[in-house]
Amino acid sequence: MTIEEFVRDYYVERQDSQSLKWDLLEERFGNPDLLPLWVADMDFKVSPAITQVLADRVQHGVYGYSYATSTYYEALSQWLSRHYNFEIEKDWLRFSTGVVQAIYHLIHAFTAEDDAILIQTPVYYPFANAIRDSGRQLINVDLKNENGYFTIDFDRFEEAVIQHQVKMYLHCSPHNPVGRVWTEEESVRLLEICRKHKVLVISDEIHQDFTYGHHHIPTAVLEGGRYRDQTITLNSASKSFNIAGLTHCHIIISEASLRHQYDAFAKTIFQTEPNLMGMLATEAAFQAGQAWLDGVKEVIYHNYREVLTAFEQRAPEVIVSPLEGSYLVFIDLRQVIDPSEVKTFIQDRCGLAVDYGEWFGENYVGFIRLNLATKPDYIQQAVDQIIRHLN
Repeated sequence: MTIEEFVRDYYVERQDSQSLKWDLLEERFGNPDLLPLWVADMDFKVSPAITQVLADRVQHGVYGYSYATSTYYEALSQWLSRHYNFEIEKDWLRFSTGVVQAIYHLIHAFTAEDDAILIQTPVYYPFANAIRDSGRQLINVDLKNENGYFTIDFDRFEEAVIQHQVKMYLHCSPHNPVGRVWTEEESVRLLEICRKHKVLVISDEIHQDFTYGHHHIPTAVLEGGRYRDQTITLNSASKSFNIAGLTHCHIIISEASLRHQYDAFAKTIFQTEPNLMGMLATEAAFQAGQAWLDGVKEVIYHNYREVLTAFEQRAPEVIVSPLEGSYLVFIDLRQVIDPSEVKTFIQDRCGLAVDYGEWFGENYVGFIRLNLATKPDYIQQAVDQIIRHLN
């Protein structure tokens, strides 16, 4: 299927559909007429396999308490094994309504009030929110930025771990918003530091299926599983298959002592069954959604190339970070606009709703993040608006 055919078959207008991305622009940005390229969901209908399984259940007409079937575990385990050489056991799996909710639970399950928790900025802003909201000590370590290519500052990372006696590290892999897919060498070096200082690693791998010319390696797979006893993995089909509204994700805990500690905490906080529709959609996605996923990735990478080429040719001072993973591109406008004016420029002059760099870390004023998971016409419109007003 060509890019044009995929967009023709799956693009859908989302206004007036209770869409956070499209219908809350007035509330979030003060202008309902902006072109929304912010929150990370897609403007494409889901795989037909998902639509069909949900339609069948709607026809059945009962939405009572449910559970994960053997076919569900088989679909998930085969997906992780086939794509990432990640062999899981059923007993390792716990469920949550989403990765963000899972992070809140894990913070409370494995740390105490005022414990230090580390993040590498710029990073998905709910990480910092979860730490602050939970009464923990937020420790920021900036990634190194070399002309838009971000890498880990291992020396500063370890210094911060030691200085603040860090108990937990929230890892983003692939990294949102900088688009990195961490190499095996980078990941092992980072995890060795955490092992040395007894830091529990919570690895958010929700963007695992969006890589372009790079290969995502789960933290739990590195070095033959050497780090499983200090790592908890979070993933979901929600980003990959555009089903975030079905509120379903996986918490994968291979170490028995960590599972027991998590379960003891969970007993005191929540006693709910998994989301029925979320489980059905996830199983269908992993069983029969590969062709759809391949198609949407083609569109996303096409959109990225359009952004990169346009800025290189027409505004070369703008720095576009390489897109190795996710469907979100990080753009540095500081060479062409006063950082303090970026929000006014982007919203009032260009008519765009985006995520701003300072949301991801205080040192990133002047950056923006664009969501590429939409039809190419909108990406071209956004880039044209930026370049036209720059000139």
